[in-house]
Amino acid sequence: MGLFGFMKDVGASLFGKGKKEEEAITELLNTDLPGKIQNLKVDFSKGVVTLSGTCDSHATKEKAILLAGNVKGVESVNDLGLQAPEPVETTEFYTIQRGDTLWKIAKQYYGNGSKYPLIFEANREVIKNPDLIYPGQVVRIPKL
Repeated sequence: MGLFGFMKDVGASLFGKGKKEEEAITELLNTDLPGKIQNLKVDFSKGVVTLSGTCDSHATKEKAILLAGNVKGVESVNDLGLQAPEPVETTEFYTIQRGDTLWKIAKQYYGNGSKYPLIFEANREVIKNPDLIYPGQVVRIPKL
């Protein structure tokens, strides 16, 4: 996949809590994706997170990228060292804009806002509450 860009000034605030950036992101990934990435290694330098290890699925790889990228202070994620099985289908990503709701995004992609739980479930590790999304957050849009 390569290098994914994110908005550096938005996202979860993990840094500056007595842990190094690498430790904070490693803990986040191990907590939200328990047992799904073997030999996980996280490096952080100048706003760039570099991930390596072996994921149990391509969806786990995508979720790891989104979790690491949706952290305040991260401007990009390099996933070239993160191995995963080949994807069954291509995933589309969406950057949340001001005024968006999951309902509005579902209506845009599926033609029906009531399908927003599909987006929520595909991003449960990134979105903890479907009513709490923020501009700049990047999410996966699953295929119907």
